[in-house]
Amino acid sequence: MADDDRVFKALADPTRRFLLDQLFARDSRTLTELESELEMTRFGVMKHLRVLEDAGLVVTRRSGREKLHFLNPVPIRLIHDRWIDKYTERQVSALADLKHELEEMA
Repeated sequence: MADDDRVFKALADPTRRFLLDQLFARDSRTLTELESELEMTRFGVMKHLRVLEDAGLVVTRRSGREKLHFLNPVPIRLIHDRWIDKYTERQVSALADLKHELEEMA
């Protein structure tokens, strides 16, 4: 599976987006902290985190007995640059051209 596909698959689930939002609000969270925000089993949260890790959206680091989870925004940025930014560029250029034409007419 391609990297973009993994990221899109990870972002498709509302629980995984919620976990990313939690890590965006405050990085370096344990599984227990993330689990406490959801009405889901510990193993369910672990499965969602594994999908996020496979997509590169979450990275982990061991600190003693704890495993800390961190948001990695780079894959989302790459998706933005590849799939969103290029489609909005045409619209922004058209608006800029329209502005110049209207200013020349005035």
